[in-house]
Amino acid sequence: MMAKAEGKGSLYLCATPIGNLEDITLRALRILKEVDLIAAEDTRHTQKLLNHFEIAKPLTSYFEHNKREKGPLLINMLLEGQDIALVTDAGTPGVSDPGADLVRLCIDADVSVVAIPGPSAMLSALVVAGLPTNKFSFYGFWPREKSGRDPFWTEVRKQRSTLIFYEAPHRLLKTLQAMVTVLGDRQAAAARELTKRYEEVVRGKLSDLLTHFTEQAPRGEFTLVIDGAAEEEIQKEDRAELPDPQDHVKQLMAEGVSKKEAIKKVAVIHNIPKREVYQRTLALDKDEQA
Repeated sequence: MMAKAEGKGSLYLCATPIGNLEDITLRALRILKEVDLIAAEDTRHTQKLLNHFEIAKPLTSYFEHNKREKGPLLINMLLEGQDIALVTDAGTPGVSDPGADLVRLCIDADVSVVAIPGPSAMLSALVVAGLPTNKFSFYGFWPREKSGRDPFWTEVRKQRSTLIFYEAPHRLLKTLQAMVTVLGDRQAAAARELTKRYEEVVRGKLSDLLTHFTEQAPRGEFTLVIDGAAEEEIQKEDRAELPDPQDHVKQLMAEGVSKKEAIKKVAVIHNIPKREVYQRTLALDKDEQA
């Protein structure tokens, strides 16, 4: 265990198995045995893990609905010199859970935060999906609130990187349908029950996944991995949002750009020949003069 700075304790972010208990690291087991307290998303779930490895340590709950009250209490314990391990139900704490809020409180209080790396559903799904791994963006859960969907959709639709989402089984079909509508019918993979006995990875287009889980009821927590936007797709969408070429020429001219230079720029932006832009502009001029 790390030396305590100025008598303060340390917060250890301990990754725990996402399914198979053999995936826990030796270091995580040691830390769980040595800390003074374990803060868990669900104490009942974590108690089963501790019992399996014969670890007897005090447990306290720390989750989304008690983080405002419990967070300061944990900080006080850390300031008094106690070491605390933070665990989530499965995987690495701080990803799509309130662990990130506790980390910020620790940083503000100058308390040491130590990552104990290990299992991650996000990374496990990514590497088995068969999609590009050089660039990826993790977005957590698909938006539930209608007010937040439009700006979110605008952002993810143009992402070139591989997209990763979490989703609950009861929302999976609705989310897949929304993804087909928003993103188009891209290549994707749906991973469920990773590292468990009935692990399943379904690969294909989003519509294939939708068909599969319509015929076979979704079970377990899902990680969805989706191909990023193709360059041609982004350019096509960008052009669709632009004004008509002739109107675009007029806008640039109104900003002080010469007609010749405006035609040249519009041709490049719209990916059409300069001659076509010139002819459209000429036709518009004739219409306005008539």
